[in-house]
Amino acid sequence: MGENFLHKPVLLREVMQFLDPAAGDVIVDATIGGAGHAREILRRIGPSGLLIGIDRDKEALKIADERLKSSEGSFRLMNGNFKDLKNILQDSETGEVDGILFDMGISSIQMESAERGFSIKNSGPLDMRMDKTQQLTAATLVNNLGEFELSRLIKHFGEERFHKRIAASILMARKEKRIETTAELAQIISRSMPFGRRRERIHPATRTFQALRIKVNEEISVMEEALKDTPSVLKKGGRVCVISFHSLEDRIAKTTFREFSAQDVFQILTKKPVMAGEDEVMENPRARSAKLRAALKL
Repeated sequence: MGENFLHKPVLLREVMQFLDPAAGDVIVDATIGGAGHAREILRRIGPSGLLIGIDRDKEALKIADERLKSSEGSFRLMNGNFKDLKNILQDSETGEVDGILFDMGISSIQMESAERGFSIKNSGPLDMRMDKTQQLTAATLVNNLGEFELSRLIKHFGEERFHKRIAASILMARKEKRIETTAELAQIISRSMPFGRRRERIHPATRTFQALRIKVNEEISVMEEALKDTPSVLKKGGRVCVISFHSLEDRIAKTTFREFSAQDVFQILTKKPVMAGEDEVMENPRARSAKLRAALKL
């Protein structure tokens, strides 16, 4: 299954520039996903280095293991949530590390699996859990939240202008029947939009799906917790890179780095977020919204 999924890591060249992995380094890929960045990191740290790959999605870890087989012995994969990074490293007796990469994007593995419920174009159950052992799903939110709560969620996490119309349409539709699939929800959202919005380049349901995914997986609070722990697990001179795809995520990275910089804990390496060039966006449209921030521990 692993190689059937096309996985293009975003901002790969820029991540390598700021993370600067070298032979013998210990690097953490806190969201290993399809292992796109991990493969390049392993190439640079060589057999004397160690890559620690973390993901809460067991299926992603299986695929990452498959893709990294040629570097067996130089990597260690761990099932967990990166908000527990400090404990994960303590439990594995790793000690301080030379670099950490956080890629906040959803992997192509998850996006292209209809049964995972992340995809708008491939109909599947309204799930969206990165960790399939947790209880909360997108279907729970869509079918149980009140109109005001749903509208607020879509506005806050999706930055969706038509959040009120979408919430009202969802409530009207669920009076008829429970909303079970991604296709059903996408159709409800599309119908609720002004005609002009339906003809835009991105699907009209994109922002709502994003909002539900972020809430289901508590991505914002998880990111805040994880970044606050980075100084305690980085060596002096160690680097941290954060790739975000949402303005809230980018704001958290920016604010956290600034706080640590004011305390003389971090030196900020990216005064402004680094974004993909035109060539990369043409080749990988996903990179359009990606923003990279990086810092070095003093």
